[in-house]
Amino acid sequence: MPQNINQPSNQIRLTNVSLVRLKKGKKRFEIACYKNKVLEYRSGVETDLDNVLQIPSVFLSVSKGQTAPTQDLAKAFGPKTSVNDIIMEILNKGEMQVGEKERHAQLERVHNEVIDIVAGKLVDPRSKRVYTAGMIDKALDQLSSQGGAAHKLDEGKGSGTATPTNGGPEKEKAKEMPTWTGVVTTKSAKSQALDAMKALIAWQPIPVSRARMRLRITCPTSILKQAAKGPMKRDVQEVVADGGGDKLAGTVKDRILSYVEQVETQDTMGQEWEIVGFVEPGAFRGLAEFVGGETKGRGRVEVLDMAVTHEGD
Repeated sequence: MPQNINQPSNQIRLTNVSLVRLKKGKKRFEIACYKNKVLEYRSGVETDLDNVLQIPSVFLSVSKGQTAPTQDLAKAFGPKTSVNDIIMEILNKGEMQVGEKERHAQLERVHNEVIDIVAGKLVDPRSKRVYTAGMIDKALDQLSSQGGAAHKLDEGKGSGTATPTNGGPEKEKAKEMPTWTGVVTTKSAKSQALDAMKALIAWQPIPVSRARMRLRITCPTSILKQAAKGPMKRDVQEVVADGGGDKLAGTVKDRILSYVEQVETQDTMGQEWEIVGFVEPGAFRGLAEFVGGETKGRGRVEVLDMAVTHEGD
């Protein structure tokens, strides 16, 4: 006589899944997702949860098919939190468990994205031309292979070999400089690209600088000759501190011009003064705040181009 094998009611068997885990309280909860869909959902490519979740349930163990009891969910997430809200929290905040091939593919995707961002925002300071992705990749690899920091070359001897620091103030300064140790999958490509650019600019394994922003600045002519009240740009502060730069510290117009590295056009139309020029990205926020504060909202700073570069031949 055949015997029936009863499977517990809280067990569901799933295969070919990608797990997302979240520890809440003293328990670990899991959800079962389709492979590669979690990253697409988190990046905004996929928006339909039905294409992400294999089943809209919360598990204590997906591999054992053990779903989480209602009382465990209530204790960990709160009695009024719905299952759907719990799933969303796990999906957005949980740790994704991926296989070796998936991990490698994810790392490669983030790596390529970082390189593309950096290559689009850094230029050769002499020619103002962009570097190829391959050259940026090689420079970053040089930084990471040397413990996150590249030693500057001995240009005087022209030997092309690294010159190590001898300790003292230079060594202490080197410790404070940005470092680069390679791409990881736990941080966004954008934030890692910013870290990579800081390290490249600090250590200069190849000559690099940030591509400049092209801006249009407008200001009422009645305000231009007024004494500036807002904080001045850092390098202007240094000029004034040295006993010079009375002009730079003076009027609103002079202060605005101190932010602009290169003026493209400058004109007065009626009661409005307009200037189009190039500004370092790091100075943009200070310029925008200064113009907004000094003109009480009557002046404007418009971005015409986020990163002005010249394509290489």
